[in-house]
Amino acid sequence: MSASVDVLNPDKPKRVLIVASNPSVSRQTGWPIGFWWAELSHPYWEFVEHGFQVDIASPDGGALVADSWSDPRDETGYSADDLISLGFLSSPKHAALVANTRALGTVDPDEYDAVFLVGGQAPMYTFVDDVRIHDLVASRVAANRVVAVVCHATCVLLKATLPDGNPVVSGRTWTGFANSEEDYADQFVGRTIQPFRIEDEARKLDGTNFIVASRFKSHAVRDGNLITGQQQYSGAAAARLVIEALGV
Repeated sequence: MSASVDVLNPDKPKRVLIVASNPSVSRQTGWPIGFWWAELSHPYWEFVEHGFQVDIASPDGGALVADSWSDPRDETGYSADDLISLGFLSSPKHAALVANTRALGTVDPDEYDAVFLVGGQAPMYTFVDDVRIHDLVASRVAANRVVAVVCHATCVLLKATLPDGNPVVSGRTWTGFANSEEDYADQFVGRTIQPFRIEDEARKLDGTNFIVASRFKSHAVRDGNLITGQQQYSGAAAARLVIEALGV
């Protein structure tokens, strides 16, 4: 499931592991849920354009399913203008990358220069309490490797702790899905979508600085080796900060 080779250093390309959620079902709405296409395809594009090698994994491995509204072919037309995701889906080679992902337990994180966690609705159930995801993020941050987390995947930062017991986000500035965006989404569908709100929970944490920008505007934050993106329009910006952090 590798992408391209670093044109500047073909013998040693930078490597990024993208981690997306396995499919789930929302206990709030009963909808099938998964990852969000733009948060995977847009960062993927940024990375391969810079010659990075990209692998895609999930906690349990196997086939992934995207949130339907993130699919540019969906009848709602919600993401109809997402041409990068449409191109990804239209390519058999690239579509196969999410049809048979590696299980996280079979991956050696030390082989990667950076880890990039993809959001969507499912991480609010599948990432938030998954020790495997907590440990991946915490171990990479502790090892001074670059870690990026976007949109609802940032729920993992509410609970992930470093080996010394401190939260990963202790003393850091970071972002995640905003209350203003949850308000909009809930009003759009006429019901409460998420089991909790990341912004509410983040503001309960001591010793950390959670910030948000305007609703559904690209917003990514780098604090040392931790990079966060606010929502689905922030994936490419977060990826560019990863590229910057890796000195490319």
